[in-house]
Amino acid sequence: MAEVLVLYYSRHGGTRKMARLIARGIESTGAVATLRTVPELVVAGETATPQQADDPFVTLDDLKNCDGLAFGSPVRFGNMAAPLKHFIDSTSKEWLAGTLIGKPALVFTSGSMLHGGQETTLQSMMLPLLHHGMVIVGLPHSEPALHSTQGGGSPYGPSHITSESRRQPDNDEKDLAIAGGKRLAMIAAKLQER
Repeated sequence: MAEVLVLYYSRHGGTRKMARLIARGIESTGAVATLRTVPELVVAGETATPQQADDPFVTLDDLKNCDGLAFGSPVRFGNMAAPLKHFIDSTSKEWLAGTLIGKPALVFTSGSMLHGGQETTLQSMMLPLLHHGMVIVGLPHSEPALHSTQGGGSPYGPSHITSESRRQPDNDEKDLAIAGGKRLAMIAAKLQER
Protein backbone atom coordinates (compact mmCIF):
# COMPACT_ATOMS: atom_id res chain seq x y z
CA MET A 1 0.00 0.00 0.00
CA ALA A 2 1.40 3.38 -1.04
CA GLU A 3 1.99 6.06 1.59
CA VAL A 4 1.62 9.57 0.19
CA LEU A 5 2.79 12.65 2.04
CA VAL A 6 0.53 15.70 1.67
CA LEU A 7 2.81 18.57 2.66
CA TYR A 8 1.38 22.07 2.65
CA TYR A 9 1.55 25.54 4.13
CA SER A 10 -1.67 27.50 4.65
CA ARG A 11 -2.03 30.88 6.33
CA HIS A 12 -5.75 31.53 5.78
CA GLY A 13 -7.07 28.00 5.21
CA GLY A 14 -7.52 27.75 1.42
CA THR A 15 -4.50 25.53 0.82
CA ARG A 16 -5.37 23.41 3.87
CA LYS A 17 -8.82 22.75 2.35
CA MET A 18 -7.18 21.65 -0.89
CA ALA A 19 -4.77 19.39 1.05
CA ARG A 20 -7.72 17.60 2.64
CA LEU A 21 -9.45 17.09 -0.71
CA ILE A 22 -6.25 15.69 -2.21
CA ALA A 23 -5.90 13.39 0.82
CA ARG A 24 -9.47 12.19 0.21
CA GLY A 25 -8.54 11.33 -3.38
CA ILE A 26 -5.41 9.49 -2.21
CA GLU A 27 -7.33 7.47 0.36
CA SER A 28 -10.08 6.57 -2.15
CA THR A 29 -7.50 4.33 -3.86
CA GLY A 30 -6.64 2.45 -0.65
CA ALA A 31 -3.40 4.37 -0.18
CA VAL A 32 -2.49 6.16 3.05
CA ALA A 33 -2.42 9.98 3.08
CA THR A 34 -0.20 11.61 5.72
CA LEU A 35 -0.99 15.32 6.21
CA ARG A 36 1.89 17.54 7.34
CA THR A 37 2.53 21.28 7.45
CA VAL A 38 5.46 23.62 8.11
CA PRO A 39 5.87 26.27 10.83
CA GLU A 40 5.49 29.99 10.27
CA LEU A 41 8.61 32.07 9.74
CA VAL A 42 9.32 35.18 11.76
CA VAL A 43 9.40 38.17 9.41
CA ALA A 44 11.51 41.25 10.19
CA GLY A 45 9.51 43.71 12.24
CA GLU A 46 6.99 41.10 13.45
CA THR A 47 6.92 39.22 16.72
CA ALA A 48 6.61 35.46 16.73
CA THR A 49 3.21 34.16 17.78
CA PRO A 50 2.67 30.51 18.64
CA GLN A 51 1.14 28.67 15.72
CA GLN A 52 -1.76 26.32 16.26
CA ALA A 53 -1.14 23.83 13.46
CA ASP A 54 -4.02 21.72 12.20
CA ASP A 55 -1.58 18.96 11.28
CA PRO A 56 1.84 17.95 12.66
CA PHE A 57 4.94 19.67 11.34
CA VAL A 58 6.82 17.74 8.67
CA THR A 59 10.08 15.95 9.47
CA LEU A 60 12.80 14.80 7.12
CA ASP A 61 11.79 11.23 7.98
CA ASP A 62 8.38 11.95 6.43
CA LEU A 63 10.17 12.52 3.11
CA LYS A 64 12.20 9.32 3.47
CA ASN A 65 9.15 7.22 4.29
CA CYS A 66 6.75 8.48 1.62
CA ASP A 67 6.09 6.81 -1.72
CA GLY A 68 4.74 10.05 -3.24
CA LEU A 69 4.35 13.71 -2.37
CA ALA A 70 1.56 16.27 -2.78
CA PHE A 71 3.15 19.70 -2.24
CA GLY A 72 0.92 22.74 -1.63
CA SER A 73 1.34 26.46 -1.04
CA PRO A 74 -0.72 29.62 -1.23
CA VAL A 75 0.20 32.08 -3.97
CA ARG A 76 2.80 34.61 -2.83
CA PHE A 77 3.52 37.05 -5.66
CA GLY A 78 3.36 34.19 -8.18
CA ASN A 79 5.67 32.01 -6.09
CA MET A 80 5.49 29.48 -3.26
CA ALA A 81 5.24 30.87 0.27
CA ALA A 82 8.45 31.42 2.25
CA PRO A 83 7.74 28.84 5.02
CA LEU A 84 7.42 26.04 2.46
CA LYS A 85 10.48 27.27 0.54
CA HIS A 86 12.41 27.43 3.83
CA PHE A 87 11.59 23.77 4.47
CA ILE A 88 12.52 22.58 0.98
CA ASP A 89 15.77 24.55 1.23
CA SER A 90 16.64 22.45 4.29
CA THR A 91 16.58 19.18 2.32
CA SER A 92 20.14 19.21 0.93
CA LYS A 93 21.07 15.96 2.71
CA GLU A 94 18.03 14.24 1.21
CA TRP A 95 18.98 15.62 -2.20
CA LEU A 96 22.54 14.27 -1.83
CA ALA A 97 21.20 10.90 -0.67
CA GLY A 98 18.65 10.69 -3.50
CA THR A 99 15.79 10.20 -1.04
CA LEU A 100 13.08 11.43 -3.43
CA ILE A 101 14.47 10.19 -6.74
CA GLY A 102 11.80 8.42 -8.78
CA LYS A 103 8.92 9.25 -6.45
CA PRO A 104 5.85 10.97 -7.97
CA ALA A 105 4.85 14.49 -6.92
CA LEU A 106 1.74 16.64 -7.42
CA VAL A 107 1.71 20.39 -6.70
CA PHE A 108 -1.35 22.42 -5.63
CA THR A 109 -2.15 25.98 -4.60
CA SER A 110 -4.76 28.52 -3.60
CA GLY A 111 -4.93 32.25 -4.19
CA SER A 112 -7.30 35.18 -3.91
CA MET A 113 -7.77 36.13 -7.57
CA LEU A 114 -8.29 34.37 -10.88
CA HIS A 115 -5.18 35.71 -12.60
CA GLY A 116 -3.09 36.12 -9.45
CA GLY A 117 -0.24 33.74 -10.26
CA GLN A 118 -1.59 30.23 -9.57
CA GLU A 119 0.20 28.65 -12.53
CA THR A 120 3.56 30.30 -11.81
CA THR A 121 3.23 29.26 -8.17
CA LEU A 122 2.65 25.66 -9.26
CA GLN A 123 5.66 25.85 -11.57
CA SER A 124 7.85 27.36 -8.83
CA MET A 125 7.04 24.39 -6.60
CA MET A 126 7.96 21.93 -9.35
CA LEU A 127 11.52 23.25 -9.67
CA PRO A 128 13.01 21.93 -6.40
CA LEU A 129 11.09 18.67 -6.85
CA LEU A 130 12.67 18.19 -10.27
CA HIS A 131 16.09 18.81 -8.70
CA HIS A 132 15.24 16.06 -6.21
CA GLY A 133 14.58 13.71 -9.15
CA MET A 134 10.85 13.44 -8.58
CA VAL A 135 8.36 12.53 -11.31
CA ILE A 136 5.88 15.39 -11.72
CA VAL A 137 2.22 14.38 -11.95
CA GLY A 138 -0.19 16.87 -13.51
CA LEU A 139 -3.87 16.86 -14.36
CA PRO A 140 -4.58 15.52 -17.87
CA HIS A 141 -7.22 17.11 -20.08
CA SER A 142 -9.24 13.90 -19.75
CA GLU A 143 -10.44 15.40 -16.44
CA PRO A 144 -13.85 16.93 -17.37
CA ALA A 145 -13.58 19.68 -14.73
CA LEU A 146 -10.55 21.15 -16.50
CA HIS A 147 -12.90 22.10 -19.34
CA SER A 148 -15.63 23.61 -17.17
CA THR A 149 -13.79 25.28 -14.30
CA GLN A 150 -14.50 28.96 -13.74
CA GLY A 151 -12.10 29.04 -10.81
CA GLY A 152 -8.96 27.05 -10.11
CA GLY A 153 -7.36 24.05 -11.73
CA SER A 154 -4.94 23.61 -14.61
CA PRO A 155 -2.84 20.87 -16.18
CA TYR A 156 -0.06 21.93 -13.76
CA GLY A 157 -2.11 20.94 -10.73
CA PRO A 158 -5.22 21.58 -8.63
CA SER A 159 -5.87 25.09 -7.37
CA HIS A 160 -8.54 27.08 -5.56
CA ILE A 161 -9.57 30.71 -6.00
CA THR A 162 -10.62 32.02 -2.59
CA SER A 163 -12.14 35.34 -1.59
CA GLU A 164 -14.43 36.79 1.07
CA SER A 165 -17.49 35.59 -0.86
CA ARG A 166 -15.93 32.28 -1.93
CA ARG A 167 -14.22 30.49 0.95
CA GLN A 168 -14.95 26.90 -0.07
CA PRO A 169 -13.62 25.21 -3.21
CA ASP A 170 -16.33 24.98 -5.87
CA ASN A 171 -17.38 21.65 -7.38
CA ASP A 172 -14.83 21.76 -10.21
CA GLU A 173 -11.99 22.65 -7.82
CA LYS A 174 -13.05 19.80 -5.50
CA ASP A 175 -13.25 17.33 -8.38
CA LEU A 176 -9.80 18.31 -9.65
CA ALA A 177 -8.21 18.10 -6.20
CA ILE A 178 -9.68 14.65 -5.57
CA ALA A 179 -8.71 13.51 -9.08
CA GLY A 180 -5.17 14.79 -8.52
CA GLY A 181 -4.89 12.83 -5.28
CA LYS A 182 -6.20 9.66 -6.95
CA ARG A 183 -3.80 10.02 -9.87
CA LEU A 184 -0.82 10.60 -7.56
CA ALA A 185 -1.67 7.57 -5.41
CA MET A 186 -2.20 5.30 -8.41
CA ILE A 187 1.13 6.30 -9.93
CA ALA A 188 2.88 5.83 -6.57
CA ALA A 189 1.38 2.32 -6.32
CA LYS A 190 2.49 1.45 -9.86
CA LEU A 191 6.02 2.65 -9.18
CA GLN A 192 6.09 0.57 -5.97
CA GLU A 193 5.43 -2.56 -8.04
CA ARG A 194 8.71 -2.16 -9.92
